[in-house]
Amino acid sequence: MSHLLKAVLFDVDGTLVDSNDAHAHAWVKAFAQLGVTVDFARVRRCIGMGGDKLMPEVSGLSEDSPIGSKVATRRGEIFTTEFLPKIQPFKDAGRLVAAAKNLGLTVVAASSATKDELVALLEIAGADDVMDSATSSDDAEESKPDPDIIQAALKRAKAEPREAIMIGDTPYDVEASRRAGVRIIAFRSGGWNDADLAGAIAIYDGAWDLFQQLDESPLRGSHTSQPAAGKTG
Repeated sequence: MSHLLKAVLFDVDGTLVDSNDAHAHAWVKAFAQLGVTVDFARVRRCIGMGGDKLMPEVSGLSEDSPIGSKVATRRGEIFTTEFLPKIQPFKDAGRLVAAAKNLGLTVVAASSATKDELVALLEIAGADDVMDSATSSDDAEESKPDPDIIQAALKRAKAEPREAIMIGDTPYDVEASRRAGVRIIAFRSGGWNDADLAGAIAIYDGAWDLFQQLDESPLRGSHTSQPAAGKTG
């Protein structure tokens, strides 16, 4: 069965801007400053989760613990001062968001970033004045891979799950989307391979790739809700 598409929900980190490595480095540096050694590769694989889930996964610490809360605060400071000024948008990121809007679709950011970081990242992407709305970690009880942020974005878009498509770059985006009942287009630009992104209805190299192939993509009009090959259950 096909459904008319009404909204596109965009992840931002790793999807519209090339920031995943920067986030990982900021986490590692923040942990180190609080006397905790974590493995960069392990942290990098967790980028895309909310910080509340990443922290115990890589260090065993809770974000609510005294050290954990200090690490979280320091990470934000390090990311904002040392890494954010150097982050670059992916090619055609802003043009892709604008093109989706030109198709008559509502475009909403659905990110695990904090609200302040999200504002800056959308500006870097060239999408800050194009997005109809944005949801951040501040708008959700649970971060990705829980579906809360996507559900919040659906409300902002005034769309049912079957009327929306998510665009993201991590397995956590895929899982969150599927748990929300939303189809997802995945990008390889965040550093994951096709096997990691199984369950997406389509996989592209990045924003530039989807932008070039927009007319043949799932963003054009109504389409089937059947996902592409990969895990669906």
